[in-house]
Amino acid sequence: MAHTKSQGKTNQKTNRPGQRRGVKKFGGQKIDVGQIIVRQVGSSFHAGTGVKTGKDFTIYAVRPGIVKFFKKLGKNIISVIKA
Repeated sequence: MAHTKSQGKTNQKTNRPGQRRGVKKFGGQKIDVGQIIVRQVGSSFHAGTGVKTGKDFTIYAVRPGIVKFFKKLGKNIISVIKA
């Protein structure tokens, strides 16, 4: 019985780049239409007024203004208010 690993298994271990998730624009910052506010897995943050959710749960702005984070009924809500 061999005591060394086969070469195919060790060659498959490569470093893969991270997916750059997280909050991109913070509360109080100016934002334009189409800019991403949060990249996330699942719905940790929910869309409020002036924002929409993409199919991969990305939250982005649909109108220009200022980003606002708040809680409502125990949920984290993100909205864009007029500047």
